Amino acid sequence: MITVFEKHMQAQASILSGPQIKQIGAAATEITIPKKHVLLQAGEVCRVKIFVIEGFLRTYRIGDDGTEHIMQFSPAPTWTTEGESYTNATPSGYYIDALEDSKIMMWRKSDFDVLLSEIPALKTFSEQLISTNLHQSRNRLYKAISATAEEKYEDFVKTYPGILQRVPLRMIASYLGISLKTLGRIRQAQLQR
Repeated sequence: MITVFEKHMQAQASILSGPQIKQIGAAATEITIPKKHVLLQAGEVCRVKIFVIEGFLRTYRIGDDGTEHIMQFSPAPTWTTEGESYTNATPSGYYIDALEDSKIMMWRKSDFDVLLSEIPALKTFSEQLISTNLHQSRNRLYKAISATAEEKYEDFVKTYPGILQRVPLRMIASYLGISLKTLGRIRQAQLQR
């Protein structure tokens, strides 16, 4: 039986062989976590890479005024981590938690580093994944400072199809950097079209 992880990796990482993908998967710990479970607290060092098999995670930060600022949604199947903290072993300013009951795979940094040394193609894949994420983050930042609220919402719907039914509107507004009132107005205008 091909797992969700193996299927995803076969589709996304053609440079890795089937046995290499199985080796990578075997080094992970698979766990099921309940909704609202916190995987990373601000102030902790992120020591894992995460692959979401089922469910949905988010990465966010809390401002000085207590406002949540959602930086990333991670629906299945996708990779996530807090890169700076993971790479530099420094305390994170971010939280990662589950928005739904989720099944995830986790690799401790020490185990993943062994895999990187044993499987050079994994290092290439990891670098490609980091590059893709950096490109997406820059595009999101550009849109955040240049797009209208309507354009941001339309882009969100295209980027995350189906998530509107799974996430409270306040979280979508937080991710887009707009008020809940503005988001409601945009959604109402689209319904009237």
